[in-house]
Amino acid sequence: MQEQLAVNIPEAARRLGLSIRMVATLVSRRELASRKVGRRRIIPVAALEAFIRGDPRALRAAPTEAKGEPGSTG
Repeated sequence: MQEQLAVNIPEAARRLGLSIRMVATLVSRRELASRKVGRRRIIPVAALEAFIRGDPRALRAAPTEAKGEPGSTG
């Protein structure tokens, strides 16, 4: 089975041993990188690992919207 590259908030909470609310708070404070895809919010597994290590790369969130970015159609 192939390892997932990103997980949703409930799965991130399970992997971190935190509540869903706490993970959502970390995401909203930009303390944990995430990306909005359609109506879903995903968190890269690499961001979870960086967060646990205390690596500042965990804070580098991908853009949440494509509007106004070069090459976007939005």
